[in-house]
Amino acid sequence: MLNYSRLSKKPLLFRSFTGLELSEFDSICKQVESKYPQYEIKRLSQKNRTRNVGAGNHFKLRVRDRFLMLLVYYKLYITHTLSGFLFDLDQSNVHRDIQYIEPIVKSCIPLPQKLYNITRRLRTVQEVELYFPGFKAFIDATEQEILIPEDKKRKKERVLFG
Repeated sequence: MLNYSRLSKKPLLFRSFTGLELSEFDSICKQVESKYPQYEIKRLSQKNRTRNVGAGNHFKLRVRDRFLMLLVYYKLYITHTLSGFLFDLDQSNVHRDIQYIEPIVKSCIPLPQKLYNITRRLRTVQEVELYFPGFKAFIDATEQEILIPEDKKRKKERVLFG
């Protein structure tokens, strides 16, 4: 499982995964952690909320590890599925954790803007052209010869087992 204590032992990997040095991460993380309790109370104090603040399930990861997960997500541009595997979470929890901590992090450091807020796959050429004008795809369609044994028994085995 990927977490701060494990990744901080390897500063070069930490830098390539997050884009920050350990000292930079620690100073920004202090800002995030200081703003977090107030933000969480505000987030949980909604008008339509039926539970009290603090009731319900708690996050599996600490704020520091969720901040790390957000930075890894932005730096490496990985899917929520892969993030979930790395941080030992379900992909829906990854999405939720990132969504909740993103506003605090944005108040401390600039984050790249998402170009489009679509969450579904583009299915037609027209949809791809709409979001990526002038996009051209290249397909490698070189043919390679498949060697088929001349021996009838081996040829039959190849057909049966691929």
